[in-house]
Amino acid sequence: MKEVKIETELKVYDDVSELPTDVQELMKSALEARENAYAPYSKFKVGAAIYLDNNEVVIGSNQENASYPSGLCAERTAIYYAGAKHPNAKILKMALTASSQNQITDTPIPPCGACRQAIAEYEIKQNQPIEIYFMGAKGKVVKSNSLANLLPLGFDRSFL
Repeated sequence: MKEVKIETELKVYDDVSELPTDVQELMKSALEARENAYAPYSKFKVGAAIYLDNNEVVIGSNQENASYPSGLCAERTAIYYAGAKHPNAKILKMALTASSQNQITDTPIPPCGACRQAIAEYEIKQNQPIEIYFMGAKGKVVKSNSLANLLPLGFDRSFL
């Protein structure tokens, strides 16, 4: 038997104002996208903004449906749109923000498992890491240099 230790490294900013200017702008786009979320059931709104290597910004917000799980998370809405609209562009950075009408969300909220898997697919496809910044409605922002930090031992096409 061999014991393996997996470590991850993340940066934590006290608030959006500490982020580089370009990431502040990307987070602003994510905040605006969050306002367009359709979340009448969970009351949990999420916005995502993606910066591509062609200088385009693609946004997405979660879209719920009374027939769970027919809705789609903000991250996958944005990443799939980026793939459809800009199939040859690489995703450089993602900014994510989430808020709840039921409670204060001042803790950074990372992507769910399904979204992590979708982001991992694009990171592998482009053979380049994606910077991911995530936060709640306010407060601290976490930065991961790669999805691999958030999903160690990920499942990919090499297993197929």
